[in-house]
Amino acid sequence: MGKKILEHETGEQVEQFLLIKSSVKGIASNGKPFLTLVLQDKSGEIEAKLWDAGEDDERNYCAQSIVKVAGEIQNYRGKNQLKIRQIRPSGPHDAVKLDDFLETAPLSREEMAGKLTQYIFEMKNPNIQRITRHLLKKHQNAFMEFPAATKNHHEFVSGLAYHVVSMLDLAKAIANLYPSLDRDLLYAGIILHDMGKVLELSGPISAAYTIEGNLLGHITIMVNEIGKAAEELSIGGEEVLILQHMVLSHHGKAEWGSPKPPMIKEAEILHYIDNLDAKMNMLDGALERVKPGEFSERVYALDNRSFYKPVFHK
Repeated sequence: MGKKILEHETGEQVEQFLLIKSSVKGIASNGKPFLTLVLQDKSGEIEAKLWDAGEDDERNYCAQSIVKVAGEIQNYRGKNQLKIRQIRPSGPHDAVKLDDFLETAPLSREEMAGKLTQYIFEMKNPNIQRITRHLLKKHQNAFMEFPAATKNHHEFVSGLAYHVVSMLDLAKAIANLYPSLDRDLLYAGIILHDMGKVLELSGPISAAYTIEGNLLGHITIMVNEIGKAAEELSIGGEEVLILQHMVLSHHGKAEWGSPKPPMIKEAEILHYIDNLDAKMNMLDGALERVKPGEFSERVYALDNRSFYKPVFHK
């Protein structure tokens, strides 16, 4: 087995099959078209430019295509890029399949589904429990397969479910420290907060925004879904409103995409847990292949900072 794409050092030659995660056309300063490709395998993704790209190239090198690439790893503005020397689409005789290139959650779907079932089982408020169980059942397949985002954090197959179960475990530990927190509300808010992404995004592979995702976004989508679930289950009362507020406020501030700031204690905690888990996932990804005594690539979503790995870290 050869090295995976993110295991290569700057200056090394690369020749391997990769999956095109995204392909975006641009126009260079000389007026000629080019493609910005994001290429991936199970280790992660790397950007590459395909210069002087014609219409055939646009067709051949679109998202979800598998390609054979030869080139060199270069460092550009503190970030590794792949300089393409040769590229071709995979053919029927190439022994490669889509699953060979997909990064997946470190827990199995069965493990994650078991955890979700257990947390819902622990809920004591019947209205909160019924709405949460109803919506999880309604969107179960997509919820267990989709990424949590198109980039930045948990952007892999089953990333959404992994993000949620990680947050639930964190919430349980926090609730043990602060027993005044309503666990039912906190657990339900965590399970539901990003569930709208199953309608906001196109799918688990090469995820892009749907029309509904672009026009409404996952927060609005989920507020509507909670309302519909309550109607279908004939549930009224304050719980419905509070669950909708948990979803509406989980980004914390208007400039971060929240229509409302958290106005309930559990909503404030949900925001912190969401932020913490997303940032830890970004940091782990950035530092995973950094040698002790060196800095990571800049992490755009963390104020474009580089992070240092201390020498005493193993």
